[in-house]
Amino acid sequence: MDAAPLQLSEIDALARAWYRALDVHASLLDLLPMLADQGLEMVFPEATERGYAGFEHWYGRVIRIFFNEVHTVKSVELVNGGKQVHVVVHWEASVWNPPAPKSDRISCIADQTWEVARNAAGKPIITKYIVNGITYDEGSAKL
Repeated sequence: MDAAPLQLSEIDALARAWYRALDVHASLLDLLPMLADQGLEMVFPEATERGYAGFEHWYGRVIRIFFNEVHTVKSVELVNGGKQVHVVVHWEASVWNPPAPKSDRISCIADQTWEVARNAAGKPIITKYIVNGITYDEGSAKL
């Protein structure tokens, strides 16, 4: 029997939980259940990572670079006949580049495309995560 199609409300809840976890630099034990354990692909501006090992590599790097993060979900909508999800999130983070005397603040809109599915327990998970582009707010530091 096929799993029931994901509802937009479930995907929206997944997106909000995902970004809350990123804001607090949650443990991998909290994040990995939101990701597919097989076939995961994550496309970031700086790298494409695959599988749990790829995500762990990326996440271990970014939580050492960025702090005081705030992700605000602006929109979550089904696209391409419901096969993909368009996610728009406002992201703010501080970054310190030694030996600078102060940290810089990044503030931008990230436009993303996700693919999602149900895991064996029926919960929504991310199978593909693509950052399509970033638009910086006026006065923002740049990556």
